[in-house]
Amino acid sequence: MLEPTGPLPPEIYWRRRVFAIGAIVIALALVIWLAIMLLHGGGSSGSTAAATSTSANAAGPAAGSATTTPAATSTPDAAASASATPSGTVNATAASAPAACPDQSLAVKVTVGQPSYKAGDKPVFGIVITNISTMACSRDMGSGLQQVSVQSLDGQRRLWTSTDCDQGGQPDVRTLNGGQQAAFTLTWSGTTSQPNCAGDRVPVPAGAYAVSAQFGSVRSSPETFNIS
Repeated sequence: MLEPTGPLPPEIYWRRRVFAIGAIVIALALVIWLAIMLLHGGGSSGSTAAATSTSANAAGPAAGSATTTPAATSTPDAAASASATPSGTVNATAASAPAACPDQSLAVKVTVGQPSYKAGDKPVFGIVITNISTMACSRDMGSGLQQVSVQSLDGQRRLWTSTDCDQGGQPDVRTLNGGQQAAFTLTWSGTTSQPNCAGDRVPVPAGAYAVSAQFGSVRSSPETFNIS
């Protein structure tokens, strides 16, 4: 039965059989390959869908928390949190407020408007407060906190102090960068004074005097001037 019969030579029939068998083998291989690909593709789709579902579930709470920002402004702490950027960096504006200037970071200098005044004149003094640190800081520098004093050259006799009769006035908060100065001027009536503005105020007699300024615990070097 396997021996080819017919009018053509046997080798022609053998070639036809080999071609037919090869075609069948190729067709079976294609069918198997397609079946494997379909099975593999179905598994990947299922995994992708599961991953997508998991990602959506994970993203859901984060998206929901973003909508609570308006309600978070009800308290100061929550307001600070609401001002944070997506990366978690808190708004720098609130964090950059300068600290109060300690006395150690300040220097005080006093100047005299002119070296000599006539009796009855009103000498003008300048007060300069300098932030000698490298960091910005702020401080209330109102007139009631600046103390300017006039005394004899030997320092034995106190004649006048600006805070004796100064009621303090309004606060004057200044912010100074490192090395920055705040300048003030003060006009003296040329009369004496006592603490709590007690007693009579009389004109200071002619002579040589020294003036100094103090702010907090920081005191300036004295500057001399004359009244003639």
